[in-house]
Formats: sequence, structure tokens, C-alpha cells
Amino acid sequence: MTGSAESYHDSLGKVDKGLYALFSRHADEQAHTADRQRYRATGLETSFDLYIARIYGLAWATALLAVVGLFITTLLVPNTVTTRLLEFVRDGVPVVNQLPRPPRFYIAAVLASLTGAATRWLVIRAGRFYLGRVAAARKADIERTLPGAVRYLRVLASGSNDQREMLQRIASQNAYGATADSFQQVLNKAALTGNLNEGLTMVARDTPSRDVLAPFLLKFREHASQSRDSLEGYLEMEGRLLSQRQERAHQRASGYMELLAEVFVVMLVFPALAVLILTVVSVFSPELTASVSTPLGATTYRGLLVYASVAFVLLIGLATALTVASLRPTDQAIPTYQRPATVRKVFSTTHSNPASAAVVLVLPACVAGGFLFALGYSPINVLLLGYAVYGVPVGIVASRRARVDDAKDREIQDFIHAVSGHVSLGMPFPAAVNRVAEDVDFGPLQPDVEALAFNLSLTTAVDETDDVRAAALDRFVGQVGTPLASQTVGLVVGALSAGSNTEKVFETLETEIGRLYHERKELRSRLMVYVAVGWTTALLVVGVVVAVNATVLDGFSQLSSVAGSTSGTSLDPNAIDPPRDRERFYFVTQATVLACGWFAGMASRGKYEALLHSGLLVVITYVVFTGLGVV
Repeated sequence: MTGSAESYHDSLGKVDKGLYALFSRHADEQAHTADRQRYRATGLETSFDLYIARIYGLAWATALLAVVGLFITTLLVPNTVTTRLLEFVRDGVPVVNQLPRPPRFYIAAVLASLTGAATRWLVIRAGRFYLGRVAAARKADIERTLPGAVRYLRVLASGSNDQREMLQRIASQNAYGATADSFQQVLNKAALTGNLNEGLTMVARDTPSRDVLAPFLLKFREHASQSRDSLEGYLEMEGRLLSQRQERAHQRASGYMELLAEVFVVMLVFPALAVLILTVVSVFSPELTASVSTPLGATTYRGLLVYASVAFVLLIGLATALTVASLRPTDQAIPTYQRPATVRKVFSTTHSNPASAAVVLVLPACVAGGFLFALGYSPINVLLLGYAVYGVPVGIVASRRARVDDAKDREIQDFIHAVSGHVSLGMPFPAAVNRVAEDVDFGPLQPDVEALAFNLSLTTAVDETDDVRAAALDRFVGQVGTPLASQTVGLVVGALSAGSNTEKVFETLETEIGRLYHERKELRSRLMVYVAVGWTTALLVVGVVVAVNATVLDGFSQLSSVAGSTSGTSLDPNAIDPPRDRERFYFVTQATVLACGWFAGMASRGKYEALLHSGLLVVITYVVFTGLGVV
């Protein structure tokens, strides 16, 4: 063990060696016992001692910077500021208000020391909190991906009794996330100890999923040691139980989405209404129109509240959109698009790949923004319309690609059903694919099916092996390019290579693809409600603000003007400036519709549709406000 520790220490960099020597002793303290358990659950690759040493090193460095910075700042702050602060402390704190004021140097030293100690404590707490968050996220990912992994294990168990091979096939599948990582850890520990059962026990002990993955690994070890029938029966039963558990989790997530939508509407409508109320109240409260200096120039307190409302709305919209994405079930995740490696392919796939369009359309959007600025548009409108010029085309490309993918998913379900029917009648898999490709038209999926049939006939004529068949299926999954294809057909590759019964594989696949497609359609219909919520909220805010501008603003402007010509009134005649206030209302409204578009797009199909929805709402708001002469 000593030699291993020394070799590990020698492999560290100079900074890590210094931190390890100074602070690694803290890892053995009683206060970090719970942290060590959390660290095991995170699956991080560095050692726990080094992690603690880095946290303490960062804490001390941050504390020293805070001490030096605050000490120098306190000494350089003007006397008027420090005098006010000291008077506040001396008047409000018992005992201190009875003592004479100490010299400024001692005050700076005490404040800097207290701040440094607090900063060090906060950084250490943040490091410990980070371990808990990583473990919790990993636990959630395991519990979302384990049901699908268990169903796949059941298919593998029908053709193989090799536990290592079964676990390795799960570990090699990206679709299973943290579950695949956990199975890989089992194999790694088994390779170190020479015993698979020992690896299963160690991962079951350290996993953050104590209620789901840990008992599964232990029972998997028990049934695998008995017989293939026992293991297959256990995996079938466990798959049903985990699917029911996952369904309950999806229902809870739907409940969270409903609550989130309600909070979202309130949080976005409130700032716009607050700005309207502040504008009206400013007529009766001259303090709101008092000038205040800021680093960006002079403004009023009401102006600061307007800009704060804009920032608040944008932050709420961004946070809500990210929350919507996190609540989406893992097996119904938003598809991710990869940008091609070469520039030529990026340009050639602009019309079909949103990732390519997101890069290519940056320059046209910048050119459009420069053209608008040259025409005399305000900077705000240049940014908003430039955003729309960029977001709407990218969103259109993503929406069209999504419709094609949806059509392929519908057809791939029929394709699997047709192939499964022929396979169940005893026809070999390549012959079944060829028959289906000739007899049935699968629409947008037809070229991919014909390519699969050709590859299977070409390869099987030379060498009819599972490896060649798996290669043809891999190519088919890549050409289709939808999440449903990778979650279903892509998993058949490993099952066939493992020697599983072809008829049983396609029977399971037929059930799995039907379940996934049904869940996808159900989720889509549920999320369309939140798309409607986003658009309704945006259009409601636009309508309310336009109505206030058209009816209320001019009336209060006249009231304040009349009040200014009458002596003895407390109304501020300069509180309402219609052009200025209309511009502020427009600014707040555009921020609100941006946030609504992000929410609606993320609920629909992800970040690219968020660009589409928010860009369309920005254009609609601009047309309404300019068409009615509001701005």
C-alpha cells in the first residue's frame, strides 16, 4: 500500500503535490467521514485525499485574496463612507456602542480577518456540497436508465450465460448513462480483484442508488450463480417492477411541470404589471423619478426598477427553460445533433442539420444587424431583430428535421413489426429484411431500409456471421439517426452478437419499440400544453401593454401636466414622458416574450425550437408595437 501511495504521489503535478503535502491530512478528520461516503458515490477519478487537499488549497487562496482585498479597500475608502458604517455599527450593536472608536487600521484588520475566515468556511462547505449534488445527480441518472438496461440484460440472458460479457455490452451503450458507468466500474473492480462477485459487491456498497441499483446488483449476482433460467426469470420480473417505478417517477415529473408552468406565468406576468403600476404611481410619488447615478450613467429609481425587471424576466425564462429540459424523461430525451467535421459538409448540411445551421447563419444574422443599424434602427431593435434573423431560420431547420425524424420513427415501428413477423415464421433475418424492403413502402425510411437489405445480402453472401450482421445494423442506425432507432435497433446489435435467439430478440424489440413510441407520443401531447402556455402568456402581456399604452398612458400624462400648472398639488408633472415610457414598456415586453419563447421551445423540442419560438414572438411583438405606433 505504501508503494502504491508513493507512486500515486509521484504521478501528481507540482501544484497537486504541494497541496497534497499541506492539506491531505484533513481527509482523515472525523468531519469528512460523510464526505468520503459521498465521494465514493460520485464516481470521480481522483483520490479523495487529493480532492480534499484541492478544496482546502482553494479555500485558503480565496480567503487570502479576500483578506488582502478587503483590507486594502477599507484603508482606501473615503472617510465619509467608513464614518457612516462605523456610526451604524456603534449605534446598533450592544456593548460596541459604549466603546470608543478604534483606529482605522485595526478596523480594517478585524473586518478582513472575519471575512477571510468566513470565505474559507464557505469554500470548504461549497466543496462538500458539490459532492452531494454530484452523487444525487448520478443517483437520479442511474434510476432513470436502469429499467432499460435490465430489459436489455434479459434479452442478452437468453443467448449467453457469461455475466462479464452481458455487463460489458451494457457498459458500451451510451443510452444507459450512469448505469453503463456503474457496470463498467463492476468490470474494472472485478479485473483488479479477479472476482466478478467481489466487483458487484463493491459497486453495490458504493453506489448512490442504495434503493434501486444496489439490491439489483446483489440479486443479479445471486440468480446468475444459479442458472440461466433463474437469471432470465429474475430479469423479466425486475424489468416490470422498474418500469412501474419509472412510470410513477414520470407522473411526479408531470406534476412538477404543472406547478412550474403556474409559477412561470405568475413570475413573468408580475414584472410587466409591476412596471405598469410603477409608471402610474410615479405621478403621485415624485421620489420614484429622482435621479440616481450609476456606472452606466444617470437614471431614475423607476428606470432602475424597469431594468431590474428585464434582467429578472430573462433569468426566470432561462432557468425555467433549463428546468423543463431536466424534467424530461431520459428515455424520451431531446435529440442532439452533431456538426460535421469538415467545413464543406457543414455548409452542405445547413438545410438539414440544426447544428450546422446554428454555425452558418451567425454571419448572415450579423450582416442583417449591421444593415438595420445603418438604416437608423435603435440598438435594442437591432439586437432583437438580429436575434430573430438568426433564431427563426435555425429553428425552422430544426423543426423540419424533427418532422422527418418523427416520420422515420413511425415507419421504423412498422418496419420492426414486419421483420418480427417474418422472423417468427422461421425466415432468416437477412431474408426477412429483404422481403420487407421489397413488399412495403416505408416512406422517408425506405432508402435506409433498402440500404440495410443490400448490406445484409452483400455481407452474408461472403460470410454470414454475427459481426457482419451487427455492422450492417450499426450502419442502419447511424443512417436513420433518431433516438428511437439507437434505443431499439441499436441494442439488437449486441443481443445478436451475444448469440441471443433471433426470434426472442425481435419479440422483445417489438414490445420495447411500441412502448417507447407510445410514451413519446404521450409526452409530446402533454408538452404541447406548455407550448400553448408560453405563447398565451406572451400574447397576453403584449395585449395588456399595448392597451395600457393606448389608453392609460396619455391620460395620466395629461393629468400630470394639468397638475403641474395648478398650484398646491403634489403631483409630478414630469413623472410620465410618453415616448420614454413607451420604450421602456416595449423593452420589458420583448424580454417577457423572449422568456416565453424559451419556455415554449424547450417544452416542445429543445434549444433549437426555443430559438424559433422566441424569434417569432420577438417579430410579432415588434410588428404589433410599431404597427400601432406605440414605438
